[in-house]
Amino acid sequence: MTFIRMLNKLDTLILFFLACLITIGTVAIYDATSGTKLDGLHINNLMLFGSFCVPMLLIAFFDYRFLVSKLAYLLYGIGIVMLVLVKFKGESLNGSSRWLSIGSFQFQPSELAKLFTILLVAHMLHKRTGEKLRLFKDVLPVTVIVLVPFFLILKQPDLGTALVFVGILLGMLWMGNIRAIYMILLVGFVSVLIGLILWLYHADYELLTRFVQPHQLARIQTFLDPTSDPNKSWHVINAINAIGTGGLSGGSGYFSEHGFIPYVYSDSIYVIIGERYGFMGSAVLLMLYFLMIYRMIITIMESKRHAGCYVVVGIISMLVFQIFVNIGMHIGLLPLTGISLPFISYGGSSLLINMIAIGLVLSVKIHDDVEDNTGMT
Repeated sequence: MTFIRMLNKLDTLILFFLACLITIGTVAIYDATSGTKLDGLHINNLMLFGSFCVPMLLIAFFDYRFLVSKLAYLLYGIGIVMLVLVKFKGESLNGSSRWLSIGSFQFQPSELAKLFTILLVAHMLHKRTGEKLRLFKDVLPVTVIVLVPFFLILKQPDLGTALVFVGILLGMLWMGNIRAIYMILLVGFVSVLIGLILWLYHADYELLTRFVQPHQLARIQTFLDPTSDPNKSWHVINAINAIGTGGLSGGSGYFSEHGFIPYVYSDSIYVIIGERYGFMGSAVLLMLYFLMIYRMIITIMESKRHAGCYVVVGIISMLVFQIFVNIGMHIGLLPLTGISLPFISYGGSSLLINMIAIGLVLSVKIHDDVEDNTGMT
């Protein structure tokens, strides 16, 4: 396929929505850091976006089928090795070891592991060519593949990122044509686990402390009863109040300006949008997310190969889970956990991986109707 033809097949609407999200994120980062020691971080965000456009487009023009059919196991193995290295060589920050350093550059291997896991799961699922998944030959192996990075990331500890893998697993298995009874069992298991935690919290708190780490227990407590300990629920209560002051069209930004919201330029950046731009700003953000996801769904519907569908579904599952959890935890719907808001939060690793993910979606659209020799269906 010629370069000009590939350019013509780029999904320009996805790129437009991406540019809009980056613009909103940059404005929010400016609002969060203006006049502080991090003033100018919005310029860094634009520079990161500009530089990351290169790998995104390279991935878009590279045939995704080669990654899925030939490199999936190798890339997954590299991801697991990096997660293991984090345990021994990782940089520690706020009690968590999540980063590896290469010179002056730090990155989170857990972000890269998301994409590598999606590629390997897509490789395994496409072999069934849409047939019903078998429990022991398909569902269990795929589940194990996802649970390995899940537990490695959970040990860092990074519960938020680890849970993203659960969202990826459920989304890809559903698209992979899992039997309803197997999905019910999976969802049922997760529901029972959550129910058990809630029951232990009220019935045997001491026993619960043996299985749940103290900082995770504090987040469960502030979610179930924010007034039980004002010190532990300080972040959540302030976030809810800040978003509430935004009203319909936005407020003064009192809470964010006076340091009531930790990490307001990264994980808590949705508070800035809700507080400064109100319901209307939040609605615009959610609409842009919806339109981008909708374009990805169109890519799935137009795809002629199962592998392409699975890759895009994995990416949609990853993005939707992060969006839902990040916004949900700041409005009191979910417990507080460390997870970034895609394309909005400041962070080099997350932005790079999310843009590479967009590159994979674009690659599916570009190469899906091109003959290949990988034997993929």
